[in-house]
Amino acid sequence: MSDIAIRAENLSKQYTIGHANSRHDTIGEVVAAFGNRLSAKLRRLIPDTRHLTPVPGTRHLTPGLPSTETFLALNDVSFDVRRGEVMGIIGRNGAGKSTLLKILSRITEPTSGRAELNGRVGSLLEVGTGFHGDLTGRENIFLSGAILGMRREEIRRKFDDIVAFAEVERFIDTPVKFYSSGMYVRLAFAVAAHLEPEILIVDEVLAVGDIEFQKKCLGKMGDVAKQARTVVFVSHNMGAISKLCSRAIWLERGQVVAEGMTPEVVARYQAQFFMGKNVWQRPHDNLARGPVAFLKVAMTNQTGQAAELFSGNEEIVVEVEYEVREPVSTHIGIGINTSEGVLLFYSTDCDQAEVRCRARPVGVHQATCTIPGGLMAPGSYSVFISAQWPHRQVYETLESTVTFEVSKDGTLAAIEGRGGLIMPKLRWETSTEASLKSL
Repeated sequence: MSDIAIRAENLSKQYTIGHANSRHDTIGEVVAAFGNRLSAKLRRLIPDTRHLTPVPGTRHLTPGLPSTETFLALNDVSFDVRRGEVMGIIGRNGAGKSTLLKILSRITEPTSGRAELNGRVGSLLEVGTGFHGDLTGRENIFLSGAILGMRREEIRRKFDDIVAFAEVERFIDTPVKFYSSGMYVRLAFAVAAHLEPEILIVDEVLAVGDIEFQKKCLGKMGDVAKQARTVVFVSHNMGAISKLCSRAIWLERGQVVAEGMTPEVVARYQAQFFMGKNVWQRPHDNLARGPVAFLKVAMTNQTGQAAELFSGNEEIVVEVEYEVREPVSTHIGIGINTSEGVLLFYSTDCDQAEVRCRARPVGVHQATCTIPGGLMAPGSYSVFISAQWPHRQVYETLESTVTFEVSKDGTLAAIEGRGGLIMPKLRWETSTEASLKSL
């Protein structure tokens, strides 16, 4: 038997993207566009040679008619994953990670190249993949098991463990179309992990679940790896990648930038973000499609000046500008990662009671988060931002949007040589022996 569980050879995937050359928002514009198209057709029937002089290097398009362009999501990607190996795949949003997993899961075919998988595959790529909404949780467990090649008796033997892991006992006979996103992904992951596929492919859908469930999932993937089964894991959480994966692949613009031992690849990936970038703005060619889109992130000091270097006792301000396109409920959160990819903390604007569980009106909003002085240890940090409705839906997540550095000035590290990821000055009270006897 071959020692190779997954072999990807020169994988490329090309998509065709359609564009409208103009957008019509009023009835008058629609009528005018129709008239222009009708006139163009009549002119083709009775050509006027006076208007046929070509302009070199110019492409003429009929207003309102669609044009197309091609997009290369993957470009000549090759790698091997051995049996029993846990491979992490990292990269920015749009790097081609999800496209690669869809090819490995046989959801889509590559434009060129081939992917060979030796073993039964279980995959969890996004909320909604693999389940039928009109079937109950119980029925979907048996359906998924049958698709994976499990016998009915084998599924029945693992059924209770799956339901208990997913924590959906009360709703197991309810159609899954009525499940929240969190319930849906919990059950989907439980099925994929417990039915013992020889190859388990997991995308970053675990962000929908709560912290406790994410820990359970990471623990379960660790157990799967110990059983000599193969795992391919995509995540923006460098801590989870470093803990679980022995090897990693870094994708950028559909190509492999680095492949090797996880610490080395993660270090190279993280290094690109720590180059003094204190402002991020959404590029004009990077349009978000969801109901919430981030527009700008900036690091400033307490006086409102843009900054990327802060002293230990200085307040650090993160400003986030975002657009709500539909009236939805959302939390705007920021996470602070160390240069090693360790999540230091995560906070949302709904930590304040007055904005908790409140629907955001359509329009542009600005959220400001202030990190108190005297909290951060000296070092380099990156900020990721997220818009989501916890346990239900993630609207947009952007990693390492901005970076900043905390100097040793005024910190306990400089004064006492103290270590630690954070250095809070906590409140202490001390009582002497004499004062205790007088009580």
